[in-house]
Amino acid sequence: MTINWKQSALVLADIALAVYLVLAITAFNCPVESDNVCREVNIHIEDGTVKGFLDQEEIKTLLQRSRCYPIGDQMNHVDVRNIEEQLQKNPFVKKAECYKTQTGHVNIMIDQRLPVIRVKADNGDDYYVDEHGNIMPNTHFASNLVIATGAIHQKYAQKVLKDIGCYLLNTPLWGNQVEQLNVLADGSIEMVPRVGDHIVYLGSPSNLERKLARLEKFYKYGLSKAGWNKYSYINVEFDNQIICKKRKN
Repeated sequence: MTINWKQSALVLADIALAVYLVLAITAFNCPVESDNVCREVNIHIEDGTVKGFLDQEEIKTLLQRSRCYPIGDQMNHVDVRNIEEQLQKNPFVKKAECYKTQTGHVNIMIDQRLPVIRVKADNGDDYYVDEHGNIMPNTHFASNLVIATGAIHQKYAQKVLKDIGCYLLNTPLWGNQVEQLNVLADGSIEMVPRVGDHIVYLGSPSNLERKLARLEKFYKYGLSKAGWNKYSYINVEFDNQIICKKRKN
């Protein structure tokens, strides 16, 4: 078999030209990072529209104060690890991830801590407790969370009140109805509702679900007929009974 060297050379030249053109086009469409600047920062906050205290402006301000907000910086000077570290210094940030693209975008993903209850103790402490029992400092953000007051130390808040807060948040009726919990000196709890001018005595924090189930039935079959303001004090501490104190005229 005779090899046509001229034809083979032309084929190889065509292949080389095609490879060159592909590489040239790719290089043209992918700008060199050192010549590219950050044109856009995209911030996504998990559960940001539902609950929690963080928003995009808060994250932007935090990065600006740390002098690592990347808008206008050359992309090869954008330190994504430093951005993550600065964000995770914030007590409301559980996890932060940051990455950059060849198109001049920096993307930031935030997983925030979710508070379940606010504590305003008699000793002057004022803080939030998250879903894992971690203490979170007070913040300028408004919150519709249940407020716990009274004789509260941090261990009690991190264990007992955390569990109560999680239960209330995950139970729509009580999440909307309970406005305040007042912890007495012996650790027992009073509840202040949003609807009804009365105080509910829960007693010890044990068996909370059963106590609130009895209270729900009393609301449905008792107060709905007798009137929400008929009683000033409702005691659901004991099984199989509810003790009420009538309001004085």
